Amino acid sequence: MILGLELFGMKDSSSGRTGVIAIFFQSVLFVGHLLDYLFWHHSAALNFFSDMISQGLQAEVMRSFFLLSSLLVSIIGHRYLCRKGLKSGEFHHLTMLATAGLMLLCQSNHFLMLFVALETVALCFYTLVAYNRDSAKSLEAGIKYLIFGALSSALLLFGIVLLYGVGANPEAWGASYPGHEFMDPLSFQYLGNLMSENPDNLMLRAGVVLILAGIAFKVGAAPFQIWVPDVYHGSPLPITAFLGVSSKAAGFFVLLNLVNGPFEGMSEFLLPLLGFVATFTIFFGNLAACAQRNVKRMLGLSGVAHAGYLLVAVMASMQFAGDDDRAIWVLFFYLFVYLLASFCVFGVMGLADLPDENEHEFSHYEDLAKKSPWAGFVLVSGIASLAGIPPFAGFIAKLLLISVAYEAKLYLSLTAMVIGVVISIYYYFGWMRAIALPRPASFEDVEDAPDPWAGLSKTGFMKVVLVLLTVASIVLGFWQGPFGDVF
Repeated sequence: MILGLELFGMKDSSSGRTGVIAIFFQSVLFVGHLLDYLFWHHSAALNFFSDMISQGLQAEVMRSFFLLSSLLVSIIGHRYLCRKGLKSGEFHHLTMLATAGLMLLCQSNHFLMLFVALETVALCFYTLVAYNRDSAKSLEAGIKYLIFGALSSALLLFGIVLLYGVGANPEAWGASYPGHEFMDPLSFQYLGNLMSENPDNLMLRAGVVLILAGIAFKVGAAPFQIWVPDVYHGSPLPITAFLGVSSKAAGFFVLLNLVNGPFEGMSEFLLPLLGFVATFTIFFGNLAACAQRNVKRMLGLSGVAHAGYLLVAVMASMQFAGDDDRAIWVLFFYLFVYLLASFCVFGVMGLADLPDENEHEFSHYEDLAKKSPWAGFVLVSGIASLAGIPPFAGFIAKLLLISVAYEAKLYLSLTAMVIGVVISIYYYFGWMRAIALPRPASFEDVEDAPDPWAGLSKTGFMKVVLVLLTVASIVLGFWQGPFGDVF
């Protein structure tokens, strides 16, 4: 619809009118989805398309997550596109198409559907990362993301092929599963039964490891995080937020479905592997972020650390399987809190009028709290929530995560997470100090640069949205809403 309106109904696609329509459409869709969930509460699991898609309560929660994220990306993107004079129709179309792909990805019950949905999302992101064709850094980020995305897809596909080969003819690979001739060798149910019967099969283990490596690329888990700082740095700001929130959340939900579904029979093999990846990810992300002064690169590396925390929740869920598993709902709560905090941060960053929007340095935020108290408060609130400082929701999310890790007896990962949170205070507080304190006196002759925050008085709608996100983050720090009954 957006493309049709731009093609036939609007002569100037950089005016932003298509953005307003996209925001309105997504708002209606999000509210409609919430009303449908509240009044008709679809909790029963339903399968569609020959069991290739499975729809249940957890998938409904993630659909709400992706709709909210897409709406916020469009809101931030609307201002970004108008300021840069870029075409808006294609941007919002690709954002919504990627969101639809993310929903299908989280409902996949078959490896064929999973791969098709994943590639649909990836193709949208390849274009969106390089959307600002006037920026060499955006084009460079697009090339890097394309190369590393192709590598991760190749690993994932190779793993799926190995599982298919064993599933189609188990006896040829030293596996046993009677009646396999009548089963689909790519369905989650069949492969789950096959792995439960043959947890030590070498080819099955190799396929599982390759699939997990492909997913680790998508979520930015170490040692597959090499693309994260460069791509976050060069991407348009709204797409940096989209990658950091929606893409990461989808990867973890897919991982959650796999380790508690078809890969459940290999839990003893996977737990030490995931534990090593989680610990390495937490330490690498936090230590690398400490050396950054560029805000986008720092947020990218801190996102790597958050990926490590979320991996701990995935490991905890493997110890207590089931829909009522508290670890799964702690992971969902953490993702929603991360969404609120991230969009508070990226929303305020999007208001800065910089010559190069990729070069957000700490120095650009000095004395922001005095120049614009509301923007300083929103930004500090988002950073504090990411750091896990009370009374913000990020503190409760990390506390709950520590609780479920302790219950699951993941002591090594728990220790790494606590140390990582302490390390993260260094770079998060460095940014907050710049926001709250005035520029230090200098004895050198420095040319006065234009104030990037001079136009904040013209951001009425964005101000309302960002303040609402901040209030939600504070409220969830005291009251966890529908999650509270599970906790």
